[in-house]
Amino acid sequence: MSRFATIDQVDVTGKRVLLRADLNVPMKDGKVQDATRIERLAPTIAELADRGARVIVMSHFGRPKGKPDVKESLKPLVPALQAALGKRPVHFVGDCIGPWAERSAAALKPGEILLLENTRFHKGEEANDPEFAKALARLGDLYVNDAFSVAHRAHASTEGVAHLLPAYAGRLMQAELEALNRALDAPQRPVAAIVGGAKVSTKLDLLQHLIARVDVLAIGGAMANTLLLAQGIGVGTSLAEHDMIDTAKAFLATAKAANKPVILPVDAVVASALKSGVPTATVATDQVPPDQMILDIGPKTVAAIEAKLGDCRTVVWNGPVGAFETPPFDLGTVEIARSVARLTKSGTLVSIAGGGDTVAALAAAGVTDDLTYVSAAGGAFLEWLEGRVLPGVAALERR
Repeated sequence: MSRFATIDQVDVTGKRVLLRADLNVPMKDGKVQDATRIERLAPTIAELADRGARVIVMSHFGRPKGKPDVKESLKPLVPALQAALGKRPVHFVGDCIGPWAERSAAALKPGEILLLENTRFHKGEEANDPEFAKALARLGDLYVNDAFSVAHRAHASTEGVAHLLPAYAGRLMQAELEALNRALDAPQRPVAAIVGGAKVSTKLDLLQHLIARVDVLAIGGAMANTLLLAQGIGVGTSLAEHDMIDTAKAFLATAKAANKPVILPVDAVVASALKSGVPTATVATDQVPPDQMILDIGPKTVAAIEAKLGDCRTVVWNGPVGAFETPPFDLGTVEIARSVARLTKSGTLVSIAGGGDTVAALAAAGVTDDLTYVSAAGGAFLEWLEGRVLPGVAALERR
C-alpha cells in the first residue's frame, strides 16, 4: 500500500478542497508566457470539480517578501487557468486568509473554483507560522497538495496545513511520487544515472547518494573537469574547482571500492571561448591544449554512455553534459537525450529526468514527451535525488 493517500481515497462531493498548486509561472506585461505548470495542474482541478468538490486553489508567486505587491498578484493568472480548465469559470479573491477569503470559500457551489491571492503576501507563509496555517485551514474541509515543485519547502501552505486537515496527494503529486519510486526506491535494474552541471560542490550530496543507489554513473558538464583533474588530467582553461580536487579523489575512491563504474569524458569538444561561431576541435581529454576549454563531451564519450544505457533498465538524469545553451556545445546533450528517448520508446528503459536545465535541454532535443517522466520541479527534484526528506511530501504520509 502506498505511504500516501490520494484523491482516490476520499469522497469530495460538496467538500471545500484546499488545493496547493504551483502557479509560479513566467509573466510579461500581465500575461502568462509559459503555461506548462498550469496545464499540468489542470487535470486535478478539473477532476475535483467534476466530482462535486468546491475547489479552493492557493499558490505563491514570486518573492513579495511577506507583503502585498500588485506586480506579484495571482489575479492575472485567472484567464490562463480558465483556458487550461476548458473555460470553466474561476473566481478570484484578493486575499488568502481572513473574512474575505472565508466568505468567498463558503459561497462556492459544488463544481466551482476559487483562486486565492498570493500566499507570500503574508510573512506567515514562508515562516510556516502555526496561526497562518490555521487561518488557511479554516477555508477547507480537506487538503490536497499538487505542488511537488515546492515540496522541499516547509511553508504553511505546503507543510503546516497538511497537519490540520485530512491530507491527500493530487494527480500531479501522485505521478511525481510514483515516478520517483520507480527511479530509485524500487527500480528495474541495472540503474544508470546521468549527472551534469557546473560544480561538484553543488552536487556532492547528490553524487554520494547516487553512488550507493545506482549501478553506473555518467558525469558530464563542467563538474566532470574537476574529476578529471583529480585523476591528474589537465583541462586547460576549463571551468573547474581546484579546491575540490581532494574531495573529488575521495568520491572516485568510494565509487571504486563499491565497484560502481563512473563514466567520465574520454574526449571533448574544446574552444578558446564559450560563444557561438568560435573555432572548435574534438580532442582526447588527456590532450586538451592549455589555452582551450572543454565545453562538451565528444563522440567517443557519447558512444560510451549510450552503450551503458543499452545495458540498463532505468536511468535518472539531472543536468546537461555540455554547455548546451550555446551551440554547437549542445550536441552531446542532444545525442544522449535522443538515445534515452529511443530506448524508452522501445520499452527497454524507464527514464526519469528533472531539473530546470535538464527540462530545457530535453525540450531543445524535442524528446520531452518520449521519456517515461520529466519532472518540472527543480529544487525539489534535486533534493529528492540527494536523499533528503521533503517536508511537503513527508506531511502527506498516512498517519
